[in-house]
Amino acid sequence: MHRLNGRASPAVMRIFRTHHDIPADARGASAAVGNFDGVHRGHQHVLDLARRDAPLGVVTFEPHPRQVFAPGGAPFRLMSSEARSNRLAKLGVDLLFELPFPAIAPLTAEVFMADVLASGLGLSHVVTGADFRFGKGRAGDVVALRDGGERLGFDVTIADLLGGDAPVSSTAIRSALTEGRPRDAAELLGHWHRIEGPVLHGEKRGRDLGYPTANLSVDGLHLPKLGVYAVLVDVLEGPKAGAYHGVSSLGVRPMFGENTPNIETFLFDFDGDLYDRHISVGLVDYLRPELNFDGLPKLIAQMKADADRAKAMLNAL
Repeated sequence: MHRLNGRASPAVMRIFRTHHDIPADARGASAAVGNFDGVHRGHQHVLDLARRDAPLGVVTFEPHPRQVFAPGGAPFRLMSSEARSNRLAKLGVDLLFELPFPAIAPLTAEVFMADVLASGLGLSHVVTGADFRFGKGRAGDVVALRDGGERLGFDVTIADLLGGDAPVSSTAIRSALTEGRPRDAAELLGHWHRIEGPVLHGEKRGRDLGYPTANLSVDGLHLPKLGVYAVLVDVLEGPKAGAYHGVSSLGVRPMFGENTPNIETFLFDFDGDLYDRHISVGLVDYLRPELNFDGLPKLIAQMKADADRAKAMLNAL
């Protein structure tokens, strides 16, 4: 296993955050190029077309271009960079080139192809979607990419959009999540929608109520419908690493007067300390909206009912 930002990653994958000074054994990759937010079934199709007798690479950008061009917009990302890296590793990607978008954005289409894809990364094959645009002012398109590949020495494959008249898209996935339909989102994603990150120190109210929770930030992410979910949890590191069932509350905790959204997860049959450990929470079923209870006894009774219902749903998977 390799180290990702100082912690273990789920699969062997090397990560580079520049297109300069790439070592010889990381050159010659067949790489999919794009933002890969969600790593949904359409992205997986692009990845499959990039699989050749060469290292499998991904060229992506951080932060997401939309965050640079529209910094005041509502959070829209389906995945943090950590979650995207973990998902790509699970799909067998050997090399992730996560390039700094503010440094890439001013480059013309020609310079991006010549200095980044060809000379910098030394790619042998580039695969991208039919709607891919690149270069300053989004001047480059797939026709320019094909022409550039012929001149600069890399093959180009253009992937058709998956899904026909209803293409798989991050927009459709966001809509399903907003409406509390995580299974529909999973159909488009090809995996459960996951929120990942380090477990934060909170108010520890859940422990006092008999339901200790692992709290994750959702800052910068598109918010699914607020409420309670049956979830699958992967503890990604530490002595308790493994897969667990659980129940999560995603919201603003109205009973306690707080308004910063987060996700609090109670892991079934778990005993241990997860603070600062990285976990991944997969949303499976939406159970109910957030509620404001008249006193702690009613809250505790509802928490037990939620846990029992979640256990039954998850055991049926």
